[in-house]
Amino acid sequence: MRRAIEAGLAGLLAVLLGANGLAMLFAGPWWYGVVPGVVATGPFNPHFVKDIGAAYLVVGVSLGAFALRPARAFSALVAAAAFLTLHAAIHVGDALASSACGHDLVRDLPGIFLPALVSLGLVATHLNPAKEPSHA
Repeated sequence: MRRAIEAGLAGLLAVLLGANGLAMLFAGPWWYGVVPGVVATGPFNPHFVKDIGAAYLVVGVSLGAFALRPARAFSALVAAAAFLTLHAAIHVGDALASSACGHDLVRDLPGIFLPALVSLGLVATHLNPAKEPSHA
C-alpha cells in the first residue's frame, strides 16, 4: 500500500511539474503572466523562463520514471528532489530579504515548497522502508 501511495504522489508531481515545464518552454509569456508573484521578479526573460522550464521538464520525467520503476529510478528521484529543494531554498532566501516575507512564503507554499517537501519525503521513505503489515 505504501509503495502505491509513493508512486501516486510521484506520478502526480510528475504530471504537474512536467506540465509546468512544458508551459514555460512553449507558452512562456502566458506562464509568466498567470503564475502568482512571477511578474514581481522583473521583466519577462524568455531565455531564463525556458531554462527553468527545461529543468522542470526533467524533474517531471524523473519523477515519472520513479513512479513507474522506483527501484531503478531512485537516483532520478534524488536528482529531482535536489533541484526542487535548492529552488525552494532560493525562494526562502528571497522571501527573507523581502518586506513581504510572510506573503511570499504563503504564496510559494503550494507550487514551490510542497513539491520539494513531498519529493524529500519520497526520498526519505524510500531510504527507510517500513515493513508492510502482514495480513496473514
